Amino acid sequence: MNLQEKNLQLTLDLARELELAEAQAAVGCADRMIMQSNSQGAVEKIAGGFAIFCGAGNPVTQAVGLGLQGPISAEEFNQLEAFYFSRNEPVRVETCPLADSTLFEHYKERHYHVTEFSNVMVRPVLDSATTPSPTPPGIDIRLAGPDELDLWVMTVAQGFAENYPVTHEILSVMKMFALVKNTRCFLARIDGRVVGGATLAIRGRIAGLFGASTLPEFRNRGVQTALLHTRLQSASEASCELAMSLAQPASHSQRNITRLGFQTLYTRVKFERAVPSK
Repeated sequence: MNLQEKNLQLTLDLARELELAEAQAAVGCADRMIMQSNSQGAVEKIAGGFAIFCGAGNPVTQAVGLGLQGPISAEEFNQLEAFYFSRNEPVRVETCPLADSTLFEHYKERHYHVTEFSNVMVRPVLDSATTPSPTPPGIDIRLAGPDELDLWVMTVAQGFAENYPVTHEILSVMKMFALVKNTRCFLARIDGRVVGGATLAIRGRIAGLFGASTLPEFRNRGVQTALLHTRLQSASEASCELAMSLAQPASHSQRNITRLGFQTLYTRVKFERAVPSK
């Protein structure tokens, strides 16, 4: 595949690479939680992907990458359900449309329902068709220093507050995510004030652009675009070849990402089943 071509072609190998790159970022977060005393983090490799637990109701608590290595047996699916139900947590699986058909049969047989869609958006890190533009005047983007991680965590969490309330558990998980190896956290400032932040997760040739948010009063001023450009430049310096980001269909984030040359490679579906009543 020519990575300079604007239109990337979806293949099973590429989908597997992208899904597992994202999963590794979440696995790293859970692993750091496991290393801490009294941590509730947990990870289990299942059906070619990972079941990840970072606390009840946490957005990182879900399974990723299942079914991309071939058929899934009933025993493997039982293992998945036991992992979450034993923790009194619903099963949530981010599912690639190229997953093996046996995964969808298990969903049907066990009455799973769809709760979310997300577009997996990709572009070559170096794309001659989309050249970086200057950062708008007054916006400064730079790496968060070791003494600024708590500031980064609080800023990004507040930017997501309308979707995920700022709780101690959310802040703790976000800090673990920030500390994962090969993760770079960026802070955005306007006239010296911190107004947003974002993450770059480097996994081999894949650069994951995740966790971007802007404080509500500073939106529509170019902060997210500036954060995207800065992370693409950082990914290029790290010799990454493909940049990956996730966005809700028709969202403001998707429109920002599309303007920078990202294309929707496929749409993931989140399947869920509640904990059975005893």
